Amino acid sequence: MATVLERFGRFSAELRVVGLDDEVRRHARRAVIDWFASTLPGGVMPPATLAVRALEDQVGRGRASLLPSGTPAGGQAAALINGTAAHTVEFDDIYRDGLYHPGAPTIAAALAAAELVDADGELLLQGVVAGYEVSNRIAVAVNPRHYDFWHTTATVGCFGAAAAAATVLGLDGAASAHALASSATMAAGLQQAFRADAMSKPLHSGRAAEAGLLSARLAAEGVTGALDALEGPRGFAAAMSGATIDWQAVTADLGRDWTITRVTFKNHAACGHVHAAVDAVRALAEEHRLSAGDVDRIEVGSYAKSLEICGNATPTTVFEAKFSLPYCVAAALVLGSVRRAAFEDEAMADPNLRALAARVVHTVDPGCEAAFPKARSARVAILTRDGRRLERFAPTRKGDPDNPLTDADLADKFHELAGPVLGPARSADLLAGLQALGGRRRVRDLMAGAALPRAAE
Repeated sequence: MATVLERFGRFSAELRVVGLDDEVRRHARRAVIDWFASTLPGGVMPPATLAVRALEDQVGRGRASLLPSGTPAGGQAAALINGTAAHTVEFDDIYRDGLYHPGAPTIAAALAAAELVDADGELLLQGVVAGYEVSNRIAVAVNPRHYDFWHTTATVGCFGAAAAAATVLGLDGAASAHALASSATMAAGLQQAFRADAMSKPLHSGRAAEAGLLSARLAAEGVTGALDALEGPRGFAAAMSGATIDWQAVTADLGRDWTITRVTFKNHAACGHVHAAVDAVRALAEEHRLSAGDVDRIEVGSYAKSLEICGNATPTTVFEAKFSLPYCVAAALVLGSVRRAAFEDEAMADPNLRALAARVVHTVDPGCEAAFPKARSARVAILTRDGRRLERFAPTRKGDPDNPLTDADLADKFHELAGPVLGPARSADLLAGLQALGGRRRVRDLMAGAALPRAAE
């Protein structure tokens, strides 16, 4: 009987022959648009800018390119740096059921591979879909136990990157399986990395992209891996999850049920575990015309992981603020949104915002905990200074598949994030190109259009 990775490898290779239907292609385009929206601002921030300096021997030449500078780079360096940039501003996509950000590592690897072989847009989309379908299923299978210690984007992201790169590079089913097998033994990334003010979390995504692309390139030259590295007794699942998994069921619907159609696109520039609470607070503020001065206290009940990861009420750095539910809830009231402005110096130092954050009470709600991880919900009560208690339950988040961002919402997000980096005209041209992605247009041309003008000339 074929191993799980052999089944995944066969699927990835056959996808180039079978192709994509229009609905799957549309969702893949949306994923790529969202990836560029997150990556372009992340590319001008640390740790991506520091990684460019650290890898100076691998930057300045090569067939791949960095965003948004357009600087040429080797394939692995481009995957690492762009994959890191994609996860930096905390605006990249989520596969909710898998506790996983698939786009950041998968698309970074797919784009680097596409530049290496001068692929067209349609092949890029096929690679993206292969990476999402393989890695999303693995993420669901090994979680939630995997998430107790491991950062899924760092670990399972290696599989997404490997599947995407293998598809774009044209590997057959056997070689694709070996690429996935090699990536399995490279997978790592500890949750402790984002329980502190450190730059390791975005590096996790970049490292996964790099490992996946490297594994695919090695497999193309005949390097083999342990094909039972996923389900074997000393394999990935046993070591990093311990759950009993029906792997036959995990792969049974490949090519029929498309997980990429159920991806969450973030509506707030912070950890996804705070979003439902932010949505509820914003809705109450709008409904009752509340300002921060009207509020005495805010009570938020959510699931245990939200409190565990995002319970810090006194963040001192931007990174900590993005993982602080009290801060983000307060920002939603004081600023009206939790976008990039909420994490600028002025907002971080705002005494009114800080005072309100100190009056946010964050607890575990039994109903929200029971629904996790299939739903990321929050139960919010705002107690006003005039004695009212205003309540709202957010059963999901704006941007989740059951409350998705529209194409117009996604375009607005793209312009907000890409515009300050590329300029309004250039970002509009890039968005138009991404919205039409597919067909014979070369990915290399697309990447040139995503670069700063002085680098593209």
